[in-house]
Amino acid sequence: MINWKNIEQQLINFLKEQLALTKLENVTVGLSGGLDSAVVAILCKKAFGNNMSCVLMPSQFSSQSSIDDAKKLCEKFDIKYEIVNISPMIDAYINNMNNDKLRIGNYSARVRMSVLYDISSRDASIVVGTSNKSELLLGYGTIFGDIACAINPIGQIYKSDEFEFAKYLGVIEEIISKKPSADLWEGQTDEGELGYTYKQMDDVLKLLVDENKSKEEIVVLGHDGNLVDMLKYRIKANKFKGKLPVIANIKWS
Repeated sequence: MINWKNIEQQLINFLKEQLALTKLENVTVGLSGGLDSAVVAILCKKAFGNNMSCVLMPSQFSSQSSIDDAKKLCEKFDIKYEIVNISPMIDAYINNMNNDKLRIGNYSARVRMSVLYDISSRDASIVVGTSNKSELLLGYGTIFGDIACAINPIGQIYKSDEFEFAKYLGVIEEIISKKPSADLWEGQTDEGELGYTYKQMDDVLKLLVDENKSKEEIVVLGHDGNLVDMLKYRIKANKFKGKLPVIANIKWS
């Protein structure tokens, strides 16, 4: 059993220490109505009280339930929030994307991060990230979009474990029970796109990453070899998303 009380305190301390290093006093969280941002918002509320706020950024592709759930969470925990509708920003460019759902989704994620950073500038705050360990390992996020942030308190928590943490923190049932989704288009779900549940993927990721086991060892334990191959490929192919841009090392003489 994971000691979530201990994890909670570690993450609250982390948030306080990292903010103190910036000499700022406020943090900003993009709240989507999903599990990850709900967990981060609650942690920030516990760490900073009224010195934190959330931004809800629906587009024409967002579900009403996501907006409603985000607002309900804020009301339960007395979290300040504002709503910025990004539909006009998407409309201004959408004709250039040839109805490509992936391009529209990535563009939407980058627009949201632009809004978040503008609001953080307005409020003299830092942006707190909401990507979990599963997403970061698999590259399941948009570079310079939802992955972008100043600090990230949940980047070492696997998605399948995070549900338990969310229950411990008191995240509302509507958010805990919904299928994980980036809400990039109607009916989109993470597991539908990836082809496996987070539990299936995380069980293998823990063996691959945390225990450094080979494919053969993992298959012997009863896991799907195709799943192992997919995860290994995604980890390698998307590793660049977690790195700073590579700058050429010039030899001047």
